[in-house]
Amino acid sequence: MTLRPCRSFLFAPGDHARRAGKALALPADAAILDLEDAVAVPAKAAARAAVRAALEGPRRARAFVRVNGFATEWCFGDIEAVAGPWLDGIVLPKLEAPAELVAVDWMLAALERARGLAPRAIELMPILESARGLAALPELAAAAAGLGGRVRRLAFGAGDYTLDLGLAWGREEEELAPARAAMVLHSRAAGLEAPVDTVWIELADAEGFAASCARGAALGFQGKLCIHPDQIAPANAAFSPPAEEVARARRIIAAFAAAEAEGLASIRVEGRFVDYPIMDRARRMVALAEAIAAAEGGAGAAGAPPPSGRACQPTISQPAKK
Repeated sequence: MTLRPCRSFLFAPGDHARRAGKALALPADAAILDLEDAVAVPAKAAARAAVRAALEGPRRARAFVRVNGFATEWCFGDIEAVAGPWLDGIVLPKLEAPAELVAVDWMLAALERARGLAPRAIELMPILESARGLAALPELAAAAAGLGGRVRRLAFGAGDYTLDLGLAWGREEEELAPARAAMVLHSRAAGLEAPVDTVWIELADAEGFAASCARGAALGFQGKLCIHPDQIAPANAAFSPPAEEVARARRIIAAFAAAEAEGLASIRVEGRFVDYPIMDRARRMVALAEAIAAAEGGAGAAGAPPPSGRACQPTISQPAKK
């Protein structure tokens, strides 16, 4: 499965052609054209055609559509209207039961066959955003992982979650910490990718958004749901490995490979203890940096080692025996 960066998912209202087209052209890793909360009830059915038109136009970002919730009258019609070769994924809001995942997977499989697509060509990214959803998280994550790659990651939605629980959504987001930790833990336990973190609704508070991104990255999320184009660059930066850390990871990989060839599996590289877990972390970081560089189409991957010089020569020694 190709590694693709998922640092920023930008929402745009599906019934607003200009904003939908702009979202697809911006440097977010993915755009989510919204048929749910951003579209008024009387306009929901008509919005499907607008979304389909935007999906068939030129774009830079991967294209997702957030359909209406499974329990609504619009969910099936939304999926049927937008599924096709122009679509990368469906975002399913308010997931609360494993049966919803099974049913949507069945819908998508039928549409893929009917429209000549490869099996599971269309991703499904559910959002957990209620007390029932978070309470069922272990079962939901396990069910998602059992769909053969249809669901690669889950997302967390704090707006509906805090509303459902009657929580005050504060600037420091302390009230979100248990749900965030659970999302990361159960995603990993089920074998899914790291989840995608909630939106930040205070658009005038850029520092608060940056801090929210930093918290999500530190907790183990791989990206952020965004609701304004100005949030793309900070999210991409927060969920990208720093160039100096990627360069160090490359040196760790090279040093460990040399040490392993001599029968050593625990060494010191530039003052840092390195064994297999640290080595695996370094490999993941480099793989992500290379995926980001490939997605952005730029020459010179972040953290690529210089052609020559002292920086390419890590200091290696065995840790002192205790």
